[in-house]
Amino acid sequence: MRGHVVVAPDKFKGSLTAPEVAAHLVAGLGEAPSVVLPVADGGDGTVDAVVACGFSRVSVEVAGPTGERVLASYAVLGETAVVEMAEASGLRRLPGGPAALRADSFGTGELIAHAVRGGARKIVLGLGGSACTDGGTGLVRALGVRFLDASGNDLPPGGGALRDLATIDISGFMAGIREISRNEGHAHAVDAVAGLEFVVASDVDNPLLGPYGAAAVYGPQKGASAEEVKALEAGLARLAAVAVHTHGLAGSVEHDGVVRSMGVAGQPGAGAAGGTGFAALAFLHAEIRPGIAYLLDLLGFDDHVRDARLVITGEGSLDEQSLRGKAPIGVATAAARYGVPVVAVCGRRTLPDEELRKAGIEAAYALTDLEPDVAVCMSNPGPLLERLAATIAAAHLEDSGE
Repeated sequence: MRGHVVVAPDKFKGSLTAPEVAAHLVAGLGEAPSVVLPVADGGDGTVDAVVACGFSRVSVEVAGPTGERVLASYAVLGETAVVEMAEASGLRRLPGGPAALRADSFGTGELIAHAVRGGARKIVLGLGGSACTDGGTGLVRALGVRFLDASGNDLPPGGGALRDLATIDISGFMAGIREISRNEGHAHAVDAVAGLEFVVASDVDNPLLGPYGAAAVYGPQKGASAEEVKALEAGLARLAAVAVHTHGLAGSVEHDGVVRSMGVAGQPGAGAAGGTGFAALAFLHAEIRPGIAYLLDLLGFDDHVRDARLVITGEGSLDEQSLRGKAPIGVATAAARYGVPVVAVCGRRTLPDEELRKAGIEAAYALTDLEPDVAVCMSNPGPLLERLAATIAAAHLEDSGE
């Protein structure tokens, strides 16, 4: 006999966090026994989700994407820390609107440094919702790397300045953050991160450069004009070219100095979060893992679902983007291994029943089914979610315990 319901939604962006969505669903289910397991795919809301599942929240004042100090959080359990890029370096942290050329990821690096100083040995870095296209240079600057122009001066923050990059100095990489091995004062990236494990949780498979790269695809989403996209692309290309000459960080180039063999820059995921994936691969020697699948493993999802009678998942919008590795599809895929049916809740949906069933979702319930005014759904979704949960209980739980 299967007993409980696993309530595993992602956030409803702009309305409710994943834990808040889960709380309303549980309230609507009534007396049905449930296990609450809010989820995330590595983007914004990841820290909230893992805190709700047993991690502890640590709050630190760090630099926002344009330098203003902000209070940001990461999550920790034992020697594992979950750092969400959107917390310190997200679009929501921009005080005055987009700053495509100036925004950088320094604050995310400060969160990593704080976690390592606190004893973390495994850093899970969730990428998504970032405001910057700086190739992750801000992140590793916070860990001691210097990016210098031809005169030996430190470049200003942001991806726009990378066109003037001449050398990368990693002699201070991780210095003062942890004890690392040195060889006559010469640091190696692999030495600096020895004994640490970095995992990037992201479903983005874009390379660093080109028409599918960080600047071209995601720059406009961060407010970059066509000219700014060109400037950011040039800066990221310069970063890749210089990095190949710095301790073998990125691969190989032709004799004319133009990047031909992309190495790390060409790897899937190098373009994630404005090229932060590149820095994670090149400097932190990180492993990139599918976001939702990895986080479900981290949260022990299988242990909770194997004896469940139903899984309820969801997100704000069930649409074509959902089919590209978003949280509800990841939850459905995991539940299918145990033959547990899955239903989804959402604010609105554009996917037909057939497409959802192919993805492993038996049925979907949208707030707009109850309230056609999207503004009302956004401003007061809680009662509507509870009504949907009651409908789900009546349709999927009654007489289904055997």
